Amino acid sequence: MSTQNTRSDTTVLADCLEVPGIGFLPVNAFVLFADEPVVVDTGLSLPDRDFLDVLGSAIDPADVRWIWLTHPDRDHTGGLFDLLAAAPRARLVTTFIGAGIMSTERPLPLDRVRLVNPGQSLDVGDRTLRAFRPPLFDNPATVGFYDDRSRTCFSSDCFGGPMPSADLAVNGEAAALATADLRAAQLLWATVDSPWVHAVDTGKYLATVEPLRAMAPETVLCTHLPPAVGIAPQMLDTLASAPGSDPFVGPDQQALEQMLAGFEPVAGDAVPPQAM
Repeated sequence: MSTQNTRSDTTVLADCLEVPGIGFLPVNAFVLFADEPVVVDTGLSLPDRDFLDVLGSAIDPADVRWIWLTHPDRDHTGGLFDLLAAAPRARLVTTFIGAGIMSTERPLPLDRVRLVNPGQSLDVGDRTLRAFRPPLFDNPATVGFYDDRSRTCFSSDCFGGPMPSADLAVNGEAAALATADLRAAQLLWATVDSPWVHAVDTGKYLATVEPLRAMAPETVLCTHLPPAVGIAPQMLDTLASAPGSDPFVGPDQQALEQMLAGFEPVAGDAVPPQAM
């Protein structure tokens, strides 16, 4: 993981995963430096990620007042319980469904939970965070928010797209990609993460895109995309076209076996001692 500052009072805690055949998928968390600092999501649930150490390079965890969990998938919750322990004044922002899902893994301290539904808002001292349901999502508890002071849309998984390199995924900006390449990456992710988009009423779906157009965000911060500054209109056009895009079909067992065969040592290769 690494940190990257943006132009919107926010530090990106950036990470990525290589997905064979697809690319490098960014996996971001964020620190919003409001009067009452907000951590947005808490990274991957992998044993080699130390979320608290990376967070500590941006802010003292004890100063965190809010932890906004956009939804309780494992790529968003890696450092959650460690952060709750290290930030005793922080409250966890989620939904009733989100709290229920999290409680199937480990009990939540319900006295520290703040339930915020789409359409509601959260006052964090010097600004108001307005909760909304993104047009695309893969979890029923998903809630993003719009920061009215910095004109930043925190969109959870919506707008995501795999990048062609790990460096761009972790250190780059979405606008560094050619428009056609960014569009292709975002449509790929839309069909992977929200396959239901091909089965919905297109008119009703497009109606969920319009509130984001009305926001007119200057910056879009997505869990699965490098920071996107000044390109929200084109990204919204891409979202609007998702129902008509080609459905994603993943590799089958034969393709998996071919990939695994590529990992096997060829004749004459030395066998590592630990494998003997």
